[in-house]
Amino acid sequence: MRIEDLQDILPLIEKPSNYLGSEINSIKKDPGRVKLFFALAFPELYEIGTSHFGLQILYHILNSHPEIAAERVFAPGLDMEAYLRLSGNSLVSLESHKPLNRFDIIGFSLLYELNFTNILTILDLAGIPFFANQRDWSDPLIVAGGPCTCNPEPIADFFDAIVVGDGEKVVMEMSHTWLNWKKNRNTDRELLLKTWSSIEGVYIPSFFEPVFNKNGFQTLLTRNSNCASASKRITRTILESLDQGLFPDAPIVPFGRPVHDRLRLEVSRGCTRGCRFCQAGMIYRPVRERPVETLLSLSEASLGATGYEDVSLLSLSTGDYGCIIPLMEHLMARCEPRHVAVSLPSIRAGTLTPNLMKLIKKVRKTGFTIAPEAGSQRLRNVINKNITNEEIFNTVQDAFGLGWQVIKLYFMIGLPSENDNDLQSMVNLIRELRKIRGPHGRKGKLNISITTFIPKPHTPFQWVSQIPLNESKEKIRWLREKLRMSGIHFKWQNPEASILEGLWARGDRKLSRLLVTAYRLGCKFDGWSETFQYDLWEKAFIDAEVDIDFYTTRCRDTSEPLPWDRIDIKVTKDFLIQEWEKSISGQPTPDCRGGACNNCGVCDFDGVAPRVFSSVTNEIQDPPRRETVLKPSYQKIQVSYSKQDQARYFGHLELVNIFLRALRRAEIPVKFSEGFHPMPRVSFDDPLPVGMEGTNEFLYLTIPDNIQPWEIKKGLNAHLPGGLCVHECRPAPLRSAGNACRLATYQITIKDGFFDQKALNCFKESREFILRRKDRKGRWKEIDLKDMISEIDIIGPRRMRMTLKSKPGKTIRPFDVMRKIFNLPEEKIKQARIVKGLIPERSKAK
Repeated sequence: MRIEDLQDILPLIEKPSNYLGSEINSIKKDPGRVKLFFALAFPELYEIGTSHFGLQILYHILNSHPEIAAERVFAPGLDMEAYLRLSGNSLVSLESHKPLNRFDIIGFSLLYELNFTNILTILDLAGIPFFANQRDWSDPLIVAGGPCTCNPEPIADFFDAIVVGDGEKVVMEMSHTWLNWKKNRNTDRELLLKTWSSIEGVYIPSFFEPVFNKNGFQTLLTRNSNCASASKRITRTILESLDQGLFPDAPIVPFGRPVHDRLRLEVSRGCTRGCRFCQAGMIYRPVRERPVETLLSLSEASLGATGYEDVSLLSLSTGDYGCIIPLMEHLMARCEPRHVAVSLPSIRAGTLTPNLMKLIKKVRKTGFTIAPEAGSQRLRNVINKNITNEEIFNTVQDAFGLGWQVIKLYFMIGLPSENDNDLQSMVNLIRELRKIRGPHGRKGKLNISITTFIPKPHTPFQWVSQIPLNESKEKIRWLREKLRMSGIHFKWQNPEASILEGLWARGDRKLSRLLVTAYRLGCKFDGWSETFQYDLWEKAFIDAEVDIDFYTTRCRDTSEPLPWDRIDIKVTKDFLIQEWEKSISGQPTPDCRGGACNNCGVCDFDGVAPRVFSSVTNEIQDPPRRETVLKPSYQKIQVSYSKQDQARYFGHLELVNIFLRALRRAEIPVKFSEGFHPMPRVSFDDPLPVGMEGTNEFLYLTIPDNIQPWEIKKGLNAHLPGGLCVHECRPAPLRSAGNACRLATYQITIKDGFFDQKALNCFKESREFILRRKDRKGRWKEIDLKDMISEIDIIGPRRMRMTLKSKPGKTIRPFDVMRKIFNLPEEKIKQARIVKGLIPERSKAK
C-alpha cells in the first residue's frame, strides 16, 4: 500500500494510530542493507497483540542482526479490513508499510485458539494462499510458534514450519539457515524445509501424512524418510537459562490503549506447582528464574527507555519467585521516588503476604487476582490446587485490611468429578469472603470470574470430557442466581466460546477445512463477544461434516492415539497418566521446587534443570534515599507545542500518555498530587479531537524551581514522536476569567470537490442558523452558529478559513460548520485537513 493510500484511509477509521508504526523504540531499517524481511504477525487487534511480550522479544532478537528486518503486523480492525477490501490494497507491515506478501518469512504467534480465523484474515488480505501445498517459491514462508503449537494439527496444513517450545534460539537458527540458503541463490523450498527440520523444536507438517483409523483417531505417518524430523517425535526446544536469550531493554511503547500498558519484566518461566488442568504449567517446565541483579538492571534501562509509570512482574506464579521479597525491596527503592508502581498480576493465595502487600502499596495499590479455581477442598485436591480455604480467606482479609477495595477471584466450572456440593461450596466461600471488612468497617468488593474448564493437550486431564454446552449454561445460570447480591460483581466466559476453544485445543487435521468454511461464512475475532457468531460456527460444522462432540464431550481412553502424540514436550505420558490416576483418588502431588523430583521427565539435570535463586548472590547498592526537610518550591510552566501530520491521529488521552512518558524519559521531574492515587500535575488546554492538527497548542506542568524552561523544551523534543514539537516554554500566565470568550482560527482543506459559495452566502445572510445536537447526557441542545462563528471565508476552491468562538459550556468545531452550512458528506469531512492556528508555509503550498 502506498503511503498516500494509507493517509486516505486513516481519517476514516476508529483507531488510526494503531496503524502508524512510528512508536517510541520501533525499528526501521534501510531496505538496501536487509537480506531477510521477517514479518511478525499476531492474529489479534493491535491493542491485544502489542501487549504480548513474546512478540517484543522476537522483534528485539531478529532486529539485532544487521541483515534482518523484523516488522510487525496485526489483524486489522473491522473498519480497516473493509477499506482494504474496498480499495483493493494489501495488508501491510507497520514499520515500512511493505505489503505482507513481499516478505520472505511471516511468523505467526499463536496464543489462543479463538484467534485461528484471524490467521486466515491476515493471509487473505495479503493475497497469500491459505494452504501450504498451494503456495510456491514466490510466496512467503509461513511459520508459527506459541503455546497453541503444542497441538499443531488443527492448523498444520496452513504452515510451512511450526516451532514447538521457546522461540529465542530457534528463530535465529531458522533465520541463519534461510540466509545461507538464499546466499546460494536457492529456490528449492523442500531443501530449506529439510534443513529446518533438523533444528530442535521445528515441525514440518508437509513431511507427515495424517492417517485415520475406523474410529476416526489420527496418527501421523512420514511422507519422506530422508527428512531429519520424519523419523522421530518433535522435541520441544527449551531455553536452559533465561539469561541466554536477548531480552529487550528498550521495548516498543504502543500508541492507543493496549490492554497491558506497562513495562513487563519476566522474572521466571515455568511452574512446578503441578495443577492438573494447567497446560502452561506442563509445557513451560522447568522453572527458570532470572537473577535479581539482572531484573534490576533491566528495569533501570527499560524505564529510562520507555517512561512507563507501572512495572508488572511476569510469571505463571510471581509469588513463587525465590527472591520475591528482596526483588520487591530493591525495586521499590528505585521506583517509589519516581512514582512508578509495581504489580504482580499472577499471584497465589498463601504467597501474597502482608509484607509483600505493604511493599506494593508504597506507590499505588495495583490490582490482585486470586485463583482458587474450585470452591471445595475436595475438588482442589482433585486438580492439585494445593491451597486451603484458610489461605484464601487470610489473603483477602490482609488485602482489605491494608486498604485494597477490590479483589478478583477466578473459578472454573466443569472440572473432573465436580458435583453439586462443589458448586455450593464455591457459593459458600464467596459469601464468607464477602463478609470481610476493611479499615473502619468498610466493605470490599469481589469481582468473580467464571469460566468453563477446557481439557488441554499435554495435561493429566487431556483424556477427560468437556461438559456439554447446556450443562455449562445451566451451572452459570445457577451461580448467577446464588451470587446476586451487593458487593459481588459476577461475570463469565460465554460457554459457546469455551466449547469452540475445546474443539480446537484437541482437534486434528480434519479441522483445517472447518476453519476455512467458518471463515468464508464470516467468522472472525471469535474471542470477542461483539463479533462472536456461534450460529455461523454451527452452520460450518454441518458444511464441513465435523462432529464437535467427538473432539469435546467424548471421554478418551489413555491408550487412544492422540493427534499431538508426535509432539514431545518432555513431560512423559506415563507421568500424565499417573497424575490422572492420582486425581481420581484426590491425592495431591507436592511442588518439586523445594522437595523431591516428581519424575515428570523434563529435567536431565545437565543442561535442562530448574534454575532458581533463594538469595541475592551479590551485594546490591540501592540509590540513596533523599531526605527532604523542607518541601521543594515549584513553578507552573506553560508549554506551547504543535500537533501535526501523523500526530493528528492521537486522541487526547493518548496524547497525555505520550507527553507524560516523554517527561519521564527526559528525566524532567513533575509535581504529583497527594492522596490515594497520586497523579502528575499536568493539564492540557482545549484538547483537539482525533484528526485535527494544531500549530500552537498549550499544556501546563508544575515542576521544581531549579528546572529551567529551556531544559523542558530540549528534553521533550528529544523524546516526542514525529508530528509533536515543543516551540516554547515559559512561566504560565495568570488564568483569565472563567466566563471569557475565546477565539480560535482554523484552516480547512478538503481532498476533492469545492466549498459552495452560495451555501456560505446563505449562512451570512441569515439572522440565525441553528445547530441541534446531543450533549454528553443525550439531551438535545440548540446552538446558533451566527453567535459562535466570528469570521468565515472561502480562500480557494478547496480551502476555507474560519474563526470560532468558545464560551463556557458552549463550543463548536469545524466539523459542525462543514456539516451544517455546507452539508458535506461525513467521509469528506473526515478526510479534510483541519489545522488550528497559523499554517506553515509548506502546507500553504499544497
